[in-house]
Amino acid sequence: MATKTTTSNQSPAAEQRYATGFVTSPDGVNIGYRQLGHGPGVVLLHGAMESAQSHMQLATTLADAFTVYVPDRRGRGLSGPYSKEYSSQSDVADMDALLTRTGAQNVFGVSSGADIWLEAALSLPAIQKAALYEPALFSDASEPQAFLTRYDREMAQGKLAAAMVTAMKGAQMGPPIFNVMPRWLLESLTSSAMKGEAKKAKPGDITMGTLAPTLHYDFALVTAMSGHFQDFKAVRAEVLLLGGSKSPAYLKHALGALEKVLPHVAGRIEFPGLDHGGSSDASNTNRNGNPELVAQALRRFFAEP
Repeated sequence: MATKTTTSNQSPAAEQRYATGFVTSPDGVNIGYRQLGHGPGVVLLHGAMESAQSHMQLATTLADAFTVYVPDRRGRGLSGPYSKEYSSQSDVADMDALLTRTGAQNVFGVSSGADIWLEAALSLPAIQKAALYEPALFSDASEPQAFLTRYDREMAQGKLAAAMVTAMKGAQMGPPIFNVMPRWLLESLTSSAMKGEAKKAKPGDITMGTLAPTLHYDFALVTAMSGHFQDFKAVRAEVLLLGGSKSPAYLKHALGALEKVLPHVAGRIEFPGLDHGGSSDASNTNRNGNPELVAQALRRFFAEP
């Protein structure tokens, strides 16, 4: 491991020191992670259009009581690319390698990162406690499949802004006004935002343009897992379900469905005023991010015997 210092462009906080490390998945892909703090191990796994960089405020808040590991999922940051043989089990294998290396038994995931932990908890006994912030799951897989198909077509045509708008509307991540704005205007605004971010990016920053191709794999994961809530009856880990009051209805429905089928639910918490980005670093672009509030719930959950 090599120690380094970084400053996240998403956080106004001072420099955050962490160590970096790598594990190798069975298919040969290297998975990089950041490590900070001391105590029992906790792994924080980001969602779509994010990287390890997105949860450094949450990691720093927990680091006084836990050894926190923040991996970059495939295709992002320190980690290697997706392989042609990718499936959800590739993500599970990546996390299995990390848990084996670190000995961590506590995990947290948001959105598609929470999906990965759900899938992993079916086969990895190392996971003792899992805190899941709004797993991205639909009642019917045909819904995410529809916008995955359109996204893939637009990406193949080189229409990056259009693909991003498709992703945003499909996942219902935009503010309500986006539902009444004409699509051409949304695409124009998205293109301008991406160009502006790219110009301001510092070395090591992971931009929307860099992350855009990874959405294919997030949508493929969500599509494969949607509509299969009953499968999670076999999860043996203790699970804490988390979400925001301002999040889309389908995410709240997913939490409700999981609350009914998971055999060991430690509780369900809805954070007033937060949305799907509630656990991510607070920044100018993520004004509803409140990682300190989310950390309070995680600290209690992971500290309980």
